[in-house]
Amino acid sequence: MTCAALTARPALAQPRPLQAALVGPGTNTSSTTAAMLAAARALVAAGIMPEHDLIFAAVAQEETGMLGMKQLYEHYKTRAIAFVDVLGDGHTISYGALTIHWWKAVGSGPAGHSLNVDRILQLPQRPDERTVINVAMLQSGAVFNHKPESGWFAIDIRSLDPAKVGAIETDVREILAAVTAETTIAFALEPVQMTPGGQIPGARQSALVTASEAIARHLGLAPALNDTGSSNMNVAIAGGTPAIGIGGERGGARAEAGEFADIAAMIRAAKHIVLLAATTGTR
Repeated sequence: MTCAALTARPALAQPRPLQAALVGPGTNTSSTTAAMLAAARALVAAGIMPEHDLIFAAVAQEETGMLGMKQLYEHYKTRAIAFVDVLGDGHTISYGALTIHWWKAVGSGPAGHSLNVDRILQLPQRPDERTVINVAMLQSGAVFNHKPESGWFAIDIRSLDPAKVGAIETDVREILAAVTAETTIAFALEPVQMTPGGQIPGARQSALVTASEAIARHLGLAPALNDTGSSNMNVAIAGGTPAIGIGGERGGARAEAGEFADIAAMIRAAKHIVLLAATTGTR
């Protein structure tokens, strides 16, 4: 368990008033968990009787396959009416999910051939569908004067339309097959992370989204709404269950020595959860 102290942040970070931040490793990323637990305690203390069960759960491995959320969803998918992914105080509210597939294209064969795969980036893209194809990493060899027999590059494909992602993957496989025929270098596509996505009709006008939007404004925020979420909420939306992601300010200096959680933002996040539970899930 990470221990942290209520104090001013170190000099290496931007100064803040005393007791305005919780400083320490992991505080920024775990602040939403603290807000969620505070909200649960407040609901119990207030004696609120929900019409539906309210399940507060902290899940792990969001960035390595969303394994925790997948287990949670599998357990509750037949009973849940909605999921709320708490990532902040409500500056942003996501109600739709991008499909994001990460692949590793691994090539192996005789040393000395060039890997002519730049044509992947020449595939047609349709900006109106907010579709992205990105090659961000390339790993091949360890020294300057050696042509290795194997290497790999990353492929990031994302779109609001899951079918578009599948079509691009088909095109990528055709390109890799063509390169193999030209160079005798064999390619294999290895999945790294498959983030499901989708859109639920009428989500923007649903009580869950409009209530969260109104609560954010009540808390003094100007929420930005979007249908391009990329978080644990994606699992529920892909399964056809309404879900939103509440994002926003949490703190700063993530993964640095002066990492901190903003206490005011944590309190706003807790209030947002309490009010959302009280207005959409109670009788």
